[in-house]
Amino acid sequence: MADKESTHHGRRDFLQLTSIAVGAVGAVSFGWPLVFSMDKSAEVKALSSTELDIASIQPGQAILVKWRKKPYFVRRRTKDEISAAAEVEVAALRDPEKDSARVNSDRPEWLVVGANCTHFGCIPTGAKATENRGEFGGFYCPCHGSHYDTSGRIRKGPAPKNLPVPPYKFVSDNILRIG
Repeated sequence: MADKESTHHGRRDFLQLTSIAVGAVGAVSFGWPLVFSMDKSAEVKALSSTELDIASIQPGQAILVKWRKKPYFVRRRTKDEISAAAEVEVAALRDPEKDSARVNSDRPEWLVVGANCTHFGCIPTGAKATENRGEFGGFYCPCHGSHYDTSGRIRKGPAPKNLPVPPYKFVSDNILRIG
């Protein structure tokens, strides 16, 4: 009788261990794809930032780039533009913000701002030197007449706010990463 009982005990232990092993394999098989499906897709990762070569942009020039399906200006300002933007009386601005708060302190010649007017979302002119840059030499929205200075700050017209500054950094001397 004792032999029969120990045989049942051995079988019972074997079945328990087998059940646990099969359950663990099943849980991992189910959980593994579930965990990895939570990772960002390649499309989302591609939209999270954009890098551009800025070596060919001359002082006074700007380019229009897209990041997260929105337009942005990247402008290389001249020394005169930097000086003029720094000398503006901040208290007199509609949306008060120092020029130094809108640019990278190590590379103040580079301005990166959203290219949608803060009034109704039109794209201002001023990326090209031949385009109307408004009364303050920055950007001009022809839809309703908003004028922005060389720091992207609203100076005249119906726009309520400055052009937004996205997160950006310089990866190297000639590569800028937005996002």
